[in-house]
Amino acid sequence: MTKSYDISKQLVWDAFQRVKANGGAAGVDRESIQVFEAKLKDNLYKIWNRMSSGSYFPPPVRGVDIPKKSGGVRTLGVPTIADRVAQSVVKMVLEPILEPVFHEDSYGYRPGRSAHDAIEVVRQRNWQYDWVVEFDIKGLFDNIDHELLKRALRKHCQIQWVFLYVERWLTAPMETSDGELVKRVKGTPQGGVVSPILANLFLHYAFDRWVNEYLPGVPFCRYSDDGVLHCKSRAQAELVKRKLGERFRDCGLELHPEKTQIMYCRDNRRKEAYPVDQFTFLGFTFRPRRAVGKSGKPFTGFLPGVSRDAVKDMRQKIRRWKVQLKNSHDLAELSAAFNPILQGWKNYYSRFYGTSMRPVWNQMNHFLVHWLMRKYKHLCRHKTEASRKLKLLAESRPKAFVHWELGYTFMPG
Repeated sequence: MTKSYDISKQLVWDAFQRVKANGGAAGVDRESIQVFEAKLKDNLYKIWNRMSSGSYFPPPVRGVDIPKKSGGVRTLGVPTIADRVAQSVVKMVLEPILEPVFHEDSYGYRPGRSAHDAIEVVRQRNWQYDWVVEFDIKGLFDNIDHELLKRALRKHCQIQWVFLYVERWLTAPMETSDGELVKRVKGTPQGGVVSPILANLFLHYAFDRWVNEYLPGVPFCRYSDDGVLHCKSRAQAELVKRKLGERFRDCGLELHPEKTQIMYCRDNRRKEAYPVDQFTFLGFTFRPRRAVGKSGKPFTGFLPGVSRDAVKDMRQKIRRWKVQLKNSHDLAELSAAFNPILQGWKNYYSRFYGTSMRPVWNQMNHFLVHWLMRKYKHLCRHKTEASRKLKLLAESRPKAFVHWELGYTFMPG
């Protein structure tokens, strides 16, 4: 039987492999990946058959509220496993079409690009430009204009079935926790597989190309809805901020008033008085920091290091682990439970100005000292001795915890 659209079964299979690798919660049907996989052949055939015939209609997404670090909640739209597979099919077709179109200074949700790449670009440009406009788009995923997005998609993708299913995903309703279906007239669900690439396409025209055309000589770095623009003077920065607000309003978007501001990159060379001389981008705070040059001479540079909020969040997570109460566990068991998480933090946050992670490593050592005090009776009231014992343990088994490998084997205060 001839199908309306030429979609290969291999593409559907590859899409499922991506979905399985990414994991994630169940959608409105409450079907987990394990349950979906129990009838994998039938489920994948059903997706392929319906997508190939044009009869695939996405179910509602499940609305899940998650707390935001800045307060309030963010609502994610969680698709079903089957719908995530269907969205992955479309994403795998769209990505090679749109990637060559996207701007070189767009980094979020793109293959072969990382947050570290974006931070490095910003770090280098801070040496060349004295002023920064940092911006954050308020509720990007909830406010994307459907007609503008579809116009951009038509410009670059002439594959009829891709456009058909994107249209259906854009208007798929959201099911709230009490079962109410909320109609969607704008936005694309944050949590959908295809949403990030659609958001990047929207911002490619709403921001990236617009900056190149109307703000020549102002380099930028954008990671999804968060970004910075580099300016040569305060007057230019003020002009850029004003024009940026106007541009986003024209596109149906709004700048976050508290997260969009002008900063001065104060360092050894820059002495101008300005009240704001730091900003946070992708979990790293750029601010004046002491550094040592190649000649060994100290200087003040405008450099990135882990943000105070990120440090606070990591320390709170360590506290919630209650390491000190796990006195029935040995060191190897604690290492297996917690070192992979510490390793992830180290990989991300120690990339730039790694010494700013010291409070996190101190926190872990602090609770390990108290673990020793509870585990061994002769140490229960001797914190100094327990600290010395921990230091010896760290030096004899440095691979137990990543911060011990880094040399953080000192006794915590």
